[in-house]
Amino acid sequence: MSGESGSVARVRAALAAAGHPDSITAFPEGTRSAVDAAAAIGCTVAQIAKSIVFRSGARPVLVIASGANRVDPAKVAALLGRPIARADADFVREATGFAIGGVAPLGHLSPPLVLVDEALLALDPVWAAAGSARHVFRTTAAELVRLSCGTVADVRAAPA
Repeated sequence: MSGESGSVARVRAALAAAGHPDSITAFPEGTRSAVDAAAAIGCTVAQIAKSIVFRSGARPVLVIASGANRVDPAKVAALLGRPIARADADFVREATGFAIGGVAPLGHLSPPLVLVDEALLALDPVWAAAGSARHVFRTTAAELVRLSCGTVADVRAAPA
């Protein structure tokens, strides 16, 4: 599509390769945060499948969480059986090929370890980033698990 970044095209190709319908939609007002995305799409914040990138050594770790939930890094590390740290913007771009705010659940440059928030399974549809801070795609939680090769887990932080 015209005006589309290489990152969005990579997600579009990965969706096609996985046999998922091309449901990528652009929102000029932006979808950088879960709140922004929900407002643009007209869905609940919980239906936004946000991508949080950590690192374990040189390996990217992707947590796909409900936009309504905070991720507990200690739970993630325990589930993976390895220490993790927050990833900075340079690591995120180098490891995934995406900028923060547009990290998709598939189409990564380096295959990440992936955990999917079990809270997403109760929601349909869900919306995930599609390679830019303005593009998302509509899917289901089950498809997110399949597309990302993720493991469903309790990654939610206790309410503050």
